[in-house]
Amino acid sequence: MPITSAQFVISSPDVASCPKSSLPEYAFIGRSNVGKSSLINMLCHNPKLAKTSQKPGKTLLINHFLINGNQPHAWHLVDLPGYGFAQAGLKQREKLKLMIERYCLLREPLMSLFVLIDCRIEAQPIDLQFMEWLGENEIPFAIIFTKADKLGKGALAANIDAYKRKMLESWVELPPIFVSSAEKGLGGNEIVSYIEQVNATPTI
Repeated sequence: MPITSAQFVISSPDVASCPKSSLPEYAFIGRSNVGKSSLINMLCHNPKLAKTSQKPGKTLLINHFLINGNQPHAWHLVDLPGYGFAQAGLKQREKLKLMIERYCLLREPLMSLFVLIDCRIEAQPIDLQFMEWLGENEIPFAIIFTKADKLGKGALAANIDAYKRKMLESWVELPPIFVSSAEKGLGGNEIVSYIEQVNATPTI
């Protein structure tokens, strides 16, 4: 079902403060300044839903949004803090790291994470290490390459292929991969269709 409504619910400082809900949950995360807020706004057809900023490290809390709340198949979209913000102090980085890890490990309604990667940048150790941690802890995730409008088709395909090859050095099988552009509206339908597919999959 397409996203027809999106409503901010709450900002939480830790997983224990997140909504007491059994609705399926999909969280978006990535390094600072990867275009996460712009992508969320594109998916939800609301340019003001998630706060965007030229200054990285803006998101410091776990932000819940209710998607299609008036429909039978409602779900939560979660905007997680970015990681790897070099200008944040060590204490704040450690606090955010613990917040993210506890959310990923303890949040029962979490169906999948979407890890955002800037398509223009070669594979970074911080992203690869985070995804390896997800794999080790059996946390389902998918990759979304952002800012696809910033590259030509040939360069975009070459960069994504290079990223896949790098991941296959340590992964037997790659996670689902999507390509997006918040500016051009690219990839939104595919991402929402994937969420619908996961929601429709029976759980054991």
